[in-house]
Amino acid sequence: MRIDKFLKNARIIKRRTVAKDACMNERISINGKVAKPGSEVEVGDIIEVRFGNNTLKIEVLSTIDSQRKEDAQDMYRGL
Repeated sequence: MRIDKFLKNARIIKRRTVAKDACMNERISINGKVAKPGSEVEVGDIIEVRFGNNTLKIEVLSTIDSQRKEDAQDMYRGL
């Protein structure tokens, strides 16, 4: 699954276009490497998202194309 789609489906970032912009501005990294919007995410990957001065570090637990709002947090685990 693409990183921009994963961030939207997991409800970490509200819109896919915002996730794409974050990738283009080098605010997203997968396993320590800067991610492009089309970078693939797999189960077990570590994603870092930089929001201003804060950093969110998560581990991918599942990559499901469509997820209900209540179950979105089951897609990742905070580190």
